[in-house]
Amino acid sequence: MRSVTAALKINVAQGDCAPTMLGVERSARGYRWTERLDPGRALTATAISQAHGLPELLGRVLAARGAEPHNAARHLDPTLRTLMPDPTRLQDMERAAERFATAIRAAESIAVFGDYDVDGAASVALIERFLRAHGQTCETYIPDRLTEGYGPTAEALTGLAEAGARLILTVDCGTAAHEAIAAANESGAEVMVIDHHQADEALPPALAVINPNRQDDLSGQGHLAAAGVVFLFLVATTRLLRRDGYYRDRPEPDLLGLLDLVALATVCDVVPLKDTNRAFVAQGLKVLRLRNNQGLRALADAARIEAAPTCFTLGFILGPRINAGGRVGASSLGARLLACDDEIEARGIAAKLEAANTERKAIEERMLEEAFALAENSVEAEPERPFVFLGGDGWHKGLLGLIAGRVTERFQRPSFVMALDPDGTATGSARSIASVDLGAVVRAAVHEGLLLKGGGHAMAAGFKLERQRQDVLLQFLLRHLRGQVTQATSIRHLAFDGALSARAATLDLIDLIERAGPYGPGHPEPRFVFPAHRLARVRSIKEAHLRCTLHAADGGHIEACAFRVAGTPLGHTLLKGEGLTLHVAGHLRRSSWQGRDSVELLIEDAADPR
Repeated sequence: MRSVTAALKINVAQGDCAPTMLGVERSARGYRWTERLDPGRALTATAISQAHGLPELLGRVLAARGAEPHNAARHLDPTLRTLMPDPTRLQDMERAAERFATAIRAAESIAVFGDYDVDGAASVALIERFLRAHGQTCETYIPDRLTEGYGPTAEALTGLAEAGARLILTVDCGTAAHEAIAAANESGAEVMVIDHHQADEALPPALAVINPNRQDDLSGQGHLAAAGVVFLFLVATTRLLRRDGYYRDRPEPDLLGLLDLVALATVCDVVPLKDTNRAFVAQGLKVLRLRNNQGLRALADAARIEAAPTCFTLGFILGPRINAGGRVGASSLGARLLACDDEIEARGIAAKLEAANTERKAIEERMLEEAFALAENSVEAEPERPFVFLGGDGWHKGLLGLIAGRVTERFQRPSFVMALDPDGTATGSARSIASVDLGAVVRAAVHEGLLLKGGGHAMAAGFKLERQRQDVLLQFLLRHLRGQVTQATSIRHLAFDGALSARAATLDLIDLIERAGPYGPGHPEPRFVFPAHRLARVRSIKEAHLRCTLHAADGGHIEACAFRVAGTPLGHTLLKGEGLTLHVAGHLRRSSWQGRDSVELLIEDAADPR
């Protein structure tokens, strides 16, 4: 590891944050460290600080994330009033809202078909709660992740139609369900798709397809999760009902009270936290803190969450538990919990999800050990292959996405992970790296006839293939991914927002940083470098994680941890670093223990200053 460094003077108490002049050419993880704020935007940072009376550090954080002096207030306080678009900008929105409003006025029989992940469960719960506020109910259908797989089938939709549904809504799915929707039409039901997945030019024969990622949609809202699109749909429907006097003698639904569900889905689906999504999450966290949703309250209690909820709470504590039901064979539990208003029932469902999550962890650990071994052999045998492609007999289909994500994280290249079925097919999940569009590649493979089905996003996709066509598929993936992966990994950067000493990492600093939140994809959490800090008390935690203490030259110190680094170059660097001086990069986190708050560093990378 080589680095070039210069001294940085920083007075965090006054909010000063000068350019660091610190650079690392190759870190433990193979990154080149670069400052996030472009030097050309330093004056913008200063102007933001001066215009809004902000500490310089906060001005730099905002400027590095695209803020300007005239709109910095929207970054500091993202609200729906300033950031939510007119719902009718989305293609087919007016037609769909008119049809839904008509169904509500006539108390028609409505069914909702949703995906089994958090975004799908939240989307179903949003519609169910909206209808309940109008004194109506709906039939809901969440497919079994293990036996039915993703998306509507002809059997499922015709079953809903034959049970009496005149209007069927598919949420977080349906954009590619041509045959299933055609079958529902023949059974006498009308279908409306509310989705956000990548779409081909040809759309299914639905009454309406609301999807900001359909090719003819010019709304610019392709970053929304499905629950965000559903929320806009409910806003449009409410406006129509209000216009027609429907609420003259009845209360309007409390749409803002549903934002906790939208925030949950937005964070857990890992969509970019920009524009409307930032408002959804910022305002949704406020709603979540009120604990009005019985299901979320029960789940938080089951998970023993005591602190105020954050994006971390949504993405790493609540989200995995809601997903756990679908992963181990109880796909409907998540949606039932999020729509539940009965305290006793909610606690019962939450307990089942808590148990399912425990079971999921045990299965995942066994699969992950096997997957890592296969991946290591594959990378050693073909180090130039730009992706990892592996599968196992008897692997749990509900955990393939999690395993693919971990393989991608470990080997820093796209991964395709499959469960091999006895009928000669394989069901798989793929995860990508930044700047490599896996969703487009998978859809192209479907068009070429190399996959039985497939689709997804740029960063994640699902697929099914005939194993006898695997070699042809591998050649196709090599042609389509080699250039993208080579370009994406040629110069790997780790961007940081400034350099700190351990003594400067205070709770006041975290309070300051949080003012520019919420953070996530597209609005990254600030990352800081701690230059030339000595490592002490380096120890393993549960064989996968490491903890240590960083000591600065002035006597200050900070506790730090690195998750899932066992067996990685970063893990080796830290374990061998006891007593040595390293540059360390990571995020600051507020840690609470026995009623006392402290600051902790989540280590992402390290480098030798020599």
